[in-house]
Amino acid sequence: MLGRRTHRTAPRTTTRTTRAKPSLTSRLLGPKTRTSTRRTPASTTTTTTTTRTTRHHGGVATGRRGHHTTAAPVHHHKRHATMGDKVSGALMKLKGTLTHRPGVKAAGTRRMHGTDGRNSRRVY
Repeated sequence: MLGRRTHRTAPRTTTRTTRAKPSLTSRLLGPKTRTSTRRTPASTTTTTTTTRTTRHHGGVATGRRGHHTTAAPVHHHKRHATMGDKVSGALMKLKGTLTHRPGVKAAGTRRMHGTDGRNSRRVY
């Protein structure tokens, strides 16, 4: 017992900082890139001119004493979008968003809504 030496050290404490798990959108969109903002000049002069428009009613060209007839709206062809179309369109939208291709994203939206033009030709 006399010859025994004990080696004592202070208890080791480690501190670890944990962050919250990044969300799906932050993982997909990547890190934020800073955009440079331009400074506006100290004094800006804005001039606004207002013009008064006078409307001419009636006359020879309009016909029945100023009454205009509006054309009938064109019927937009729309098909019934199935569940498969909605899922496929949603994935197309996601693909267009991630690859920065607005055309693919728009095509996915049209497929989801049934306005992509499929089955629009009828062969009789």
